[in-house]
Amino acid sequence: MRRITRITTVGIASAALALSATACGKSSSEGGSGSDSKAAKAAIAYDIGGRGDQSFNDAAYAGLKKAEDELDVKGAEAEPSAGEGDADKVQRLTSLARAGNNPVIGVGFAYAPAIEKVAKQFPNTTFGIIDDTSVTGKNIANLVFNEEQGSYLAGVAAAKASKSGTVGFIGGVEVPLIKKFEAGYVQGVKDTNPKAKVLTQYLTQPPNFDGFAKPDLGKAAAEGQLDKGADVIYAAAGLAGSGAIEAASKAGKWSIGVDSDQYNQAGLASYKDSILTSVTKDVSDSVYNLIKSVKDGKPQTGEVRYGLATDGVGLADSNPKYKAMTDLIAAVDKAKKDIVDGKITVKTAP
Repeated sequence: MRRITRITTVGIASAALALSATACGKSSSEGGSGSDSKAAKAAIAYDIGGRGDQSFNDAAYAGLKKAEDELDVKGAEAEPSAGEGDADKVQRLTSLARAGNNPVIGVGFAYAPAIEKVAKQFPNTTFGIIDDTSVTGKNIANLVFNEEQGSYLAGVAAAKASKSGTVGFIGGVEVPLIKKFEAGYVQGVKDTNPKAKVLTQYLTQPPNFDGFAKPDLGKAAAEGQLDKGADVIYAAAGLAGSGAIEAASKAGKWSIGVDSDQYNQAGLASYKDSILTSVTKDVSDSVYNLIKSVKDGKPQTGEVRYGLATDGVGLADSNPKYKAMTDLIAAVDKAKKDIVDGKITVKTAP
């Protein structure tokens, strides 16, 4: 892999972030400029949890890595700091843009205020923001997904796999984006088994975003749902979701991953057999496609949506146990077709 520059912002990183930073290899001064200044450069600024979350941020990194390998682009990464505010994000994005990175991509809706400000200061740089359409501009690409559609399929799978008739949903932080996950999941469960019970819990409320970063919160919430009879738990909670996966695995119950195919994440290998499936978002290709569009001289701008019809969201089938559930797979396939054909309209709010 080519050298990746990492920019560390002021603040105390969590142990998980420290580990992920160590795993990244070499770092250099801000921006990685110098003899390589004329090379095409692209940057991503991570969301809460940072690289190593086995989920959302890691999917974004995969897109950057693909661009490095296939497009001869130099990649830069910037980690969040603990308890940071919008001013920290503004500083981070400004540093990345000044270093000549184009595009600069904010991983997560929390970057919206910062991108709105910084994009105006660098009109010749393309800025991407994942999971947000609230900020727009001639040089802003809004990379968004139909999370509710993938979550509906997860609900179908959960209802078919459950033996107790009780399943769980854990949201990291109670914000509109995560409400989309909940809405689709609950609808999928109820459409498949109207008698099923769905336990729902959010880990934190904004402005506290620890629910995306602390596995112990996800673990405790999952243990509570397991005690109430849930035998399938779906967590849309970033790094905190790994705690829910651990709890379900130790209880001999199913979990459903999110954003990345978590069955194949090395950090979750000890629990992979209990990961029934994962709701995937093609964050990787969204990052890669934006970088490629800039390098090709035709940068994406405005809303760029990834949905079920184009496999922008979906369900992973890496677990052989999942593949063996023929009735479940048939139900999921039918639900996917009905959504794509417009026979099922998936809710975006509970």
